[in-house]
Amino acid sequence: MNRPDLNLLVTLDVLLEEGSVARAAERLRLSPSAMSRSLARLREATGDPLLVRAGRGLVPTPRAAELRERVGQLVQAGEAALRPAGNPDLRQLVRTFTLRTSEGFVQNFGPRLIARIGAEAPGVQLRFVPKPDKDSAPLREGRVDLETGVVEPDTSPELRVRALFRDRYVGVVRRNHPLSRGRITPARYAEGRHIGVSRQAHQDPIDAALAALGLQRKTVVSLVAGFATALALARHSDLVATVPERHTGNLRLGLFGFPVPLRLPEFTVSMLWHPRLDADPGHRWLRGIVRDACTPEP
Repeated sequence: MNRPDLNLLVTLDVLLEEGSVARAAERLRLSPSAMSRSLARLREATGDPLLVRAGRGLVPTPRAAELRERVGQLVQAGEAALRPAGNPDLRQLVRTFTLRTSEGFVQNFGPRLIARIGAEAPGVQLRFVPKPDKDSAPLREGRVDLETGVVEPDTSPELRVRALFRDRYVGVVRRNHPLSRGRITPARYAEGRHIGVSRQAHQDPIDAALAALGLQRKTVVSLVAGFATALALARHSDLVATVPERHTGNLRLGLFGFPVPLRLPEFTVSMLWHPRLDADPGHRWLRGIVRDACTPEP
């Protein structure tokens, strides 16, 4: 069985609305002969004459009258489906977004993000999952909607990326720690007992910068759990934690922070998502509020 030409629905909708082959042809920018051929195809497809002559005009058959409302609705639905999606009705939006990010990001920026969602879209839920590696498969496979982190050279080129903020490393110790007094030189910094935090297999940039000065820090605790755990340890010990400044703003309250006395480059924290979600209205809104949550308050 041959599939019907769905373009004929638009023609039928206009014909039934105008009740005239000439006016329908003008509206569709067709010649009268082309319009007549379309009517013939419609009659063949439906098995009904649809419009019959009555005096000088045309009148719809009972089948045409029955189809008029249905065809109009079908055409409107088709036009809506092919129209760019508008802004979502946030008060009615019911959806769960999965974010793959670090523990520190959640603790530092999560409260503002959650408050914004509660005020604008109470039906939206956030699901935070840990980020043990840089693998882009969760984004590609749809298991994760949005990810935050530093874009690496081996990050999948298919992903969309938007910068959130610039950050730098700072040293953090408890109040009254020896490093909280006096000038902190590279040598004084290196002499401390350090907490190492790294998910990278290659050399840490801090260790590389110290090595360039002929120095080496003593790392007594190594973590892959994240910066929040490092700060918790520094708070209750003489250990030195080196963490991203903005990424850990809320977590460093009550601690003493200082610029790392090394020439370390700043880095950019970005959000990443798969291009299939690029035009999704709900996801666009999510990206906007994540960006706002990371913007410093005036």
